[in-house]
Amino acid sequence: MAELPDLINDLALILISAGVVTLIFKKLKQPLVLGYIVAGFLVSPHMPYTASVVDGESIHLWADIGVMFLLFSLGLDFSFKKILKMGASPIISTITIIFFMSVIGVLVGHLFGWSKMDCIFLGGMLAMSSTTIIYKAFDDLGLRQQQFAGLVMSVLILEDILAIVMMVMLSAIASGNNPDSGQMLGSIAKIGFFLVLWLVVGIFAIPAFLRKVRSLVNAEVLLVVSLGLCCAMAVFSTKVGFSSAFGSFIMGSILAETVEAERIEKLVEPVKNLFGAIFFVSVGMLVDPIILVEYAIPILTLVLAILLGQSIFGSIAFMLGGESLKSAMRCGFSMAQIGEFSFIIASLGLSLGVISDFLYPVVVAVSVITTFLTPYMIRLATPVYNSLERRLPSRLIQLLNHLSMSHPSSKERSKWKNLLAQMAINTLIYSILTTAVITVMFTFVLPITRKMLPGWELHWYANAITGILTILLIAPFLRAIVMKKNHSEEWKALWAESNINRPPLLFTILVRAFIAVGFIFYICNYLSRFSSAVMITIGVLVVVLIIVSRSIKQRSIKLERLFILNLRSRDIAAQVHGKKRPLYEGRLLDRDVHIAVFDVPMDSMWMGSSLKQLRLGQKYGVHITSILRANHRLNIPDGEYVIYPGDKLEIIGSDEQLNKFRQAIQSEVFGEDLHLEDREMKLRQMIIGEDSQFIGKTLKESGIRDTYSCMVVGLEEGKENLSSVSPSRKFQEGDIIWVVGEEEALQALLNG
Repeated sequence: MAELPDLINDLALILISAGVVTLIFKKLKQPLVLGYIVAGFLVSPHMPYTASVVDGESIHLWADIGVMFLLFSLGLDFSFKKILKMGASPIISTITIIFFMSVIGVLVGHLFGWSKMDCIFLGGMLAMSSTTIIYKAFDDLGLRQQQFAGLVMSVLILEDILAIVMMVMLSAIASGNNPDSGQMLGSIAKIGFFLVLWLVVGIFAIPAFLRKVRSLVNAEVLLVVSLGLCCAMAVFSTKVGFSSAFGSFIMGSILAETVEAERIEKLVEPVKNLFGAIFFVSVGMLVDPIILVEYAIPILTLVLAILLGQSIFGSIAFMLGGESLKSAMRCGFSMAQIGEFSFIIASLGLSLGVISDFLYPVVVAVSVITTFLTPYMIRLATPVYNSLERRLPSRLIQLLNHLSMSHPSSKERSKWKNLLAQMAINTLIYSILTTAVITVMFTFVLPITRKMLPGWELHWYANAITGILTILLIAPFLRAIVMKKNHSEEWKALWAESNINRPPLLFTILVRAFIAVGFIFYICNYLSRFSSAVMITIGVLVVVLIIVSRSIKQRSIKLERLFILNLRSRDIAAQVHGKKRPLYEGRLLDRDVHIAVFDVPMDSMWMGSSLKQLRLGQKYGVHITSILRANHRLNIPDGEYVIYPGDKLEIIGSDEQLNKFRQAIQSEVFGEDLHLEDREMKLRQMIIGEDSQFIGKTLKESGIRDTYSCMVVGLEEGKENLSSVSPSRKFQEGDIIWVVGEEEALQALLNG
C-alpha cells in the first residue's frame, strides 16, 4: 500500500493539534488565534517532546493561501463607502496612531541596535492593532454596543486598509538598496493608480456580470466563482509588482459592493477559517523558546511600549479626531495590543529576506502577552480617567473636551471647496481609466493590427485603426472629464451668486479640456509623425466633437448610471429587505444616545409576548424604532406587536440603557437542556389488566396524556394495522394499547 505524502500527515497533525488546543482556549474564554499559535508551537521542531511537522515548506505555502483568503474575507467585510461616510475624524485618529506607534517601534529597534530593516518592519508591526482580538474582547465584556466601541472599530477598519498599503510600501522599501523620497512617492502613485483602476473597473464589471448570471448561480457555483476571482486578482496583483494579499483584498472589497456579498462572505468563511488556522499555526511554528529567553528584555520593552504608547498617543489621537477625554481614553486603552496583521507583516519581511529570524518569534510573544492584557486595559481606562479627573484642574478637563468636541470636520465646507474637490476626484478617476485603456490598446491591440497589416505601407493603416479605436473607447471618459459637474448645484449657485465667479468657473472647463486634449496629443504623437501644431489642432477638434456628440453623451451618461447602480446595489437590496440602518442615525443630537440592533435569541423568554406586556421602555428606558423580521422592516411598532425568535430589534438609547437591555435580552432565555439524552421518545405495548386503574375510563378520563405525559397511538385488535382509539371508548380488561413517551414517563405509566 502506498504511503501518504508528508503534506497529508502534517495537515492531520496540525488540524488535530489546533482542534484540541482551541477547545481548551474556548473553555478558558481566550481568543482562538492564541490557541492556533500555541498549537503551532507544540508541533514545531522547537518542541522535542511532541510530534513535529516534516514538510515545512508546503505548510508555509498553505499559510500564504491562508493570508490571501483572510484578506479576501476582510475585503468582503469592508466598504469604501463606509470610509467616505466616516468623515475626517477616524482618518485623523488612524493616521496619528500609526505615525506615533511606527516611530516608537523604530526607536525601540534602534535602542537594541537592530538593523535598519528590522526597525522599519518593527514599526509597521507595532502600528497595527488586532481587529479580531479587540472585537472578541468587546463581545466578551458586553461593550460591543457602546458608542466608543463603534469608534474603535472604525479606526481598526482604516488601520487594516493602511496595513495593506503599508505592506506594499514595505515591499518597495525592501526591494531598493537606498529608497529615497522619489521612490516612495512613485510607489504611492503606483498604488493609487492601480487601486482606483481596479475598484472602478471591478465595480463596473463584476456586479453587472453577477446580476446577469444570478438565475444560474447556486451556493457551489458562487463559491467557486468568488474564489476564482480572488485568485485571479492575486495573480494580476503580483504581475504588476504588488503582493497577492493586496490583490485578494481588492477583489474582496469589489465583491463587497454586490448584492451577493453576504452570501459570499458566509460561503467563504469555512475556507477562510481552515486556511487561516493553518496560517496562525505556521506562525506558532516559528516560535523558538531559546530566542524568547534570549530576547526577554526586548519583549518586555515592546510590551510596555505598546501599552503606554497606545494608552497615551492613542488617546491623544482620538481626541484629535473629536472625542472627549473620557471617550478618547477608553478608545486608546482598547487598542493596546498587536495581532494578525503584525504576523502578516512579519511573514512578508521573512519572505523578502530583509528581517532577522529572531524578530518573528519576538513579535508573536509580544502579541500573546498584550492579547492577554487587552481586557484589563479596556477595564483600566475608566479608573485612570477618574484618577486624572480628580488630579487635573477642572478647567483643563473642560478645555480639553471643548477643543476635541469642536472638531473642524463638522463645519460645512464652502461651495468652491466642494466643487473643486468633486472636479479633482472626477478628473483623476477618468484620467486613470483613460490611461488604462490607452495602455491596453497600445500593448495588446496595436501589435495585433500590425501583424494583420504587415509591411511599411500598411503600417500607417494599423496605427490609424488602433488610434481611432482608442479614441472611440476613451471618448466617454474625456467627455466626463470636461463636462462633468458643469451643471451641479454648486456650479449653478456660484454662477448665479456673482459675475466674479464666472471667469474662474470657465477656467476650470479650460483646464479640464486641456487635459483631454493632452490625451489625444499623446495618442497622435505615439502613432504618427505629425508636427506638434497639427497634433494639438487634431486634439482640440476631437475634444470639441466629443463634447457636441449626442451619442457620446448618451454613452457617458449610461456608463455612469450603470456604475452608480452597481455601487448602490447592495444598499438598494438592504433597503428592500429591511436591513438598511436609518439615515437619521448620525443626526442624533445627544452624544450619549445612539442606535443599536439586537437579535432576539431563539430560546428567548420574550417570544410570544407583545411589547405592551414586556414594558421594555419602562424597564430599561430604551425606544424600539423598528423590528426587522425576515425581509421586512416594521417601523414604529405599537404595543400590540408580538416578539418572535430571530427578530432584530432596532433600539435607541444611551450606553447605560443599551447595556442593561443587552444583559436582559441575553439572560432571559430558557437555556440549554442538560439532559437531552433523557428526552428520547420510545414506543411501548401496554396491556390493561384486571386490576388496572384505567378500566371503565375513556381516553380523556384516564389521564395518560395529562398526568403521565404519554400518548396512546393505537389499539391492537388482531388486525394488520392498529386501530385508532375513540375519545368516547372506555378501556376494558384485556385491551392492548401502544403508548409513546419518554422512558421515565412510560415507566411511571406502566407501574401505575
